[in-house]
Amino acid sequence: MDQQTRSRRVAAVKAADAINAIEGAPVSGYARRLSALWARGEITGEEMKSALMTYYRKMALEERRHG
Repeated sequence: MDQQTRSRRVAAVKAADAINAIEGAPVSGYARRLSALWARGEITGEEMKSALMTYYRKMALEERRHG
């Protein structure tokens, strides 16, 4: 991945985090780690989405079990 693409991705992550902060929606540490991997080109956007969906589905199941 070239530096320009990496810089755009870093800026996109920062903007998304800022929007979430304004909206009062905290970003989990896990989501931040995935975002950093995506920004560096180590995972695709689809891989990030899939990982997040799996993570939050697991959290929702645990909440239902122990809720």
